[in-house]
Amino acid sequence: EMDDEDCERRRMECLDEMSNLEKQFTDLKDQLYKERLSQVDAKLQEVIAGKAPEYLEPLAALQENMQIRTKVAGIYRELCLESVKNKYECEIQASRQHCESEKLLLYDTVQSELEEKIRRLEEDRHSIDITSELWNDELQSRKKRKDPFSPDKKKPVFSLTFPRPYIVYMLQDLDILEDWTTIRKAMATLGPHRVKPEPPVKIEKHLHSARSEEGRLYYDGEWYGRGQTICIDKKDECPTSAIITTINHDEVWFKRPDGSKSKLYISQLQKGKYSIKHNHN
Repeated sequence: EMDDEDCERRRMECLDEMSNLEKQFTDLKDQLYKERLSQVDAKLQEVIAGKAPEYLEPLAALQENMQIRTKVAGIYRELCLESVKNKYECEIQASRQHCESEKLLLYDTVQSELEEKIRRLEEDRHSIDITSELWNDELQSRKKRKDPFSPDKKKPVFSLTFPRPYIVYMLQDLDILEDWTTIRKAMATLGPHRVKPEPPVKIEKHLHSARSEEGRLYYDGEWYGRGQTICIDKKDECPTSAIITTINHDEVWFKRPDGSKSKLYISQLQKGKYSIKHNHN
């Protein structure tokens, strides 16, 4: 058994030991903090200097990722430029094809109009009989023609046999011929028995049957309507595919795969300059 003095002494020893332990722990803690702080400072200096492995490894990964993304962006840029260039060339080619098609259509239209005018002139030439006396009178009038610098119109002439004065002007030879032609036409219309029989006029034969009825096209036994896909064929050219957009009385509008629009005249289909058929592809 221990008395009170021993207990007190033992308690004081324990307190002293605890104080020493606490002091040692505090010293160790301060020392550890200083060491860790020095390590962190040293690591920070390595990072600032660019030598720390913890900094170099993620930096290398970032640089590699940057190079890959830069390379992909360059390839994508080249593809975009090539796509834009191809689209530009397609637009140019489509515009040229559209221009050539319009030129051909315009050429065929002008040719058809000129052929029609020539045919009408031939009919007029065969239906109108201009006598040789008129041409002789014209030649004599040309011989007796005055100086070209003299005025064309005569002064008004007053007649004593009429209560009122009347004016006489000199007509040009071309006007006389036109009036004579008009008179002969009127005579041919009013009195067919007075005019010489007209020679037979050659009627142009159509190689193909083509016409438009109620917004539809009839061609060689088949009907075509809006929105149908057709194949257009012309001599010495490759067949082209198109979609019918509009059918009028004398023309057919269609749209090509490149977006350009053109038209065909029904007279061209009748003459065989163009041919069409259903495209079932």
